[in-house]
Amino acid sequence: MYATKLALAVSLSFSLFNPIASQASSLAASVEQALPKLEQLYLYLHQHPELSYQEKHSSARMAQELAALGFEVTDNFGGYGVVGMFKNGVGPTVMIRADTDGLPIIEQTGKPYASTATALDANNNTVGIMHGCGHDIHMTSLIGTAAQLVAQKAQWQGTLMMVAQPAEEVGGGAKAMLKQGLYSQFATPDAVLGLHVSASIPAGKVGAVSGYALANVDSVDIKIKGRGGHGAYPHTTIDPVVLAARTVMALQTIPSREISPLEPNVVTVGSIHGGSKHNIISNEVQLQLTLRSYNPEVREQQIAAIKRITKGIAMSAGLPDDLMPEVYVHADQSIPSTYNNPELAAKVQASIEAEIGQHNVQIAPPVMAGEDFGLYGRTAENVPITLFWLGAVEPQLYADSVTNGQTLPSLHSSKFAPDYPTTISTGVRAMTRAALDIFNSPNH
Repeated sequence: MYATKLALAVSLSFSLFNPIASQASSLAASVEQALPKLEQLYLYLHQHPELSYQEKHSSARMAQELAALGFEVTDNFGGYGVVGMFKNGVGPTVMIRADTDGLPIIEQTGKPYASTATALDANNNTVGIMHGCGHDIHMTSLIGTAAQLVAQKAQWQGTLMMVAQPAEEVGGGAKAMLKQGLYSQFATPDAVLGLHVSASIPAGKVGAVSGYALANVDSVDIKIKGRGGHGAYPHTTIDPVVLAARTVMALQTIPSREISPLEPNVVTVGSIHGGSKHNIISNEVQLQLTLRSYNPEVREQQIAAIKRITKGIAMSAGLPDDLMPEVYVHADQSIPSTYNNPELAAKVQASIEAEIGQHNVQIAPPVMAGEDFGLYGRTAENVPITLFWLGAVEPQLYADSVTNGQTLPSLHSSKFAPDYPTTISTGVRAMTRAALDIFNSPNH
């Protein structure tokens, strides 16, 4: 491991929060006092996004902020991951995680603080970069929560473990940090908490989910082979374009006819490429798929069915064994579903309701998007985890969309612009209260 232990006695000029001045304040008032500097941090992070596996400066800033608050910080862990440990007597270990990477998107929000950052991607192409999935909100909320919990350290006992995780967008960051020994080198948490901004919930509100919250995600490549030739003489060929068309349609029978309708799942063909000219029948066609599900057994059933169906169609066309299709599952990009431990999710929901009001907490449905946060609960230690949705839509914009039926910009949209002051304030209050209540739970 190459890691740098940052000094504990870092100048508090880097800190976003003065703990002494606010110990007597309520949490809401304390967060309000800290908000101006949290907004400054957000704007810096928003204007300086970095692609997956390139989060050098974001990582350094997270390490700097945590060290300024008195955390023992290890950086460059599992790539550009950061782990901050704050030991405060005997008690449970609570881990709070935020992701740090941006997306290859040119921002088109029209905001005066919009990102104009560019970088070279993995294919050496120059791309725009944007925090189009709210990771800048996540990082800011992490630091804000850390500051609040340090300020209120007299109110809890235990170990606070703050994790700034890289490479979430490509499904690699959590894997890398766990593989390097996140739990064995630091601590095995008693609970892991996370939040994710929502582009469909108004700012100031939170969405709670129990059980499955986000999906298994698999990327699959299929190479369909054939015997090419002249487009005028198709009877002398075995046309892979026709086989590909048959395959695309047949794959839709997996969710509709092979898997129980009570088991949510998606098989989407997102890309199809084959051929070079009008009158040439090619030798192969490439398909790219994304698979989504919740149940791990359904995931295995999807993959097995894809292999069987593609091979069966090839055999029906008379292709020999050496021209059977190839199915490749990108295991390095596969992530499991996020399963919110029901008991922990209920506790966190109750805490958030107590902090921001029951009327500001809604039950959110599970979604088919993916998040590698789920990996933190899939280790041998069976750590309970939960992630809640943090509303980010400007309330009037949300109300207008309900009235006129207009679709709001989604996550990963070039026009996604969170109502960041309210979103950050709500995120910090919700996460801080949840952590405080877990530390003080009689079960620990």
